[in-house]
Amino acid sequence: EEFNYPLDNVHLLGYSLGAHAAGIAGSLTNKKVNRITGLDPAGPNFEYAEAPSRLSPDDADFVDVLHTFTRGSPGRSIGIQKPVGHVDIYPNGGTFQPGCNIGEAIRVIAERGLGDVDQLVKCSHERSIHLFIDSLLNEENPSKAYRCSSKEAFEKGLCLSCRKNRCNNLGYEINKVRAKRSSKMYLKTRSQMPYKVFHYQVKIHFSGTESETHTNQAFEISLYGTVAESENIPFTLPEVSTNKTYSFLIYTEVDIGELLMLKLKWKSDSYFSWSDWWSSPGFAIQKIRVKAGETQKKVIFCSREKVSHLQKGKAPAVFVKCHDKSLNKKSG
Repeated sequence: EEFNYPLDNVHLLGYSLGAHAAGIAGSLTNKKVNRITGLDPAGPNFEYAEAPSRLSPDDADFVDVLHTFTRGSPGRSIGIQKPVGHVDIYPNGGTFQPGCNIGEAIRVIAERGLGDVDQLVKCSHERSIHLFIDSLLNEENPSKAYRCSSKEAFEKGLCLSCRKNRCNNLGYEINKVRAKRSSKMYLKTRSQMPYKVFHYQVKIHFSGTESETHTNQAFEISLYGTVAESENIPFTLPEVSTNKTYSFLIYTEVDIGELLMLKLKWKSDSYFSWSDWWSSPGFAIQKIRVKAGETQKKVIFCSREKVSHLQKGKAPAVFVKCHDKSLNKKSG
């Protein structure tokens, strides 16, 4: 009021308790401020609070929120768990951030002493700030988040759609989408800046003549593209059964460009298994479908032979883009 400054130009950012302070400030202006960004708003005493006494979508024309440390039971987690904005983004599921584990804490304590032990507590909470800073430093190449009903569905790769505002940029360059109810969005990140990764949904149909079911199986997938490759990306399937299709999410830290080829390896158990000694279980795979979240492109990969036989503990099965099969045969 003193400087007659237009509230349309005001963007408030608040971290932890400051996110709620920004919300209260926004609610007290006669005309709404343009935007409030909540950086892991505090959870204790706010999880069950009414909208007027915490950050809420009513506090600005647009409210976007990053949730980075929602571990624990509701009301006891350091960051608020429920959505409190127009767009609520939960990096890595929102509970815990990569690089903030106990092993990392032990390394920090070994290098710098116990004085930095509080950094472990703050690591995931403060990641919200660093993610936003990263979005300012890399405005041209923002991280993408995807709308999803749950983090479990996101882990299956089921939510990598950008249709009808289903994906958005994280941080400063977010698209101001205001829906009637909050959009919960998810993404994976790296453990350090730049945090951006590239998301892929992979769908595999395991077939075979004999009925087999295996639980908690470890695999590795390698992706090869026009720009780079990303090899031996580990993933675990809770169950693998004959004549069933499985969908899962993987991500790469490097931009590999357009996908050209992939390899799939079924890892042997780390412990000695008599059943693997006598016979190696296996499945037949004809095609693998991959969807890239960032480009929205879908690619179908075919076995170099008519069908690839994936066996546990054996050499990886190789798949190439279906229409490139003849080219690959010519080039050996």
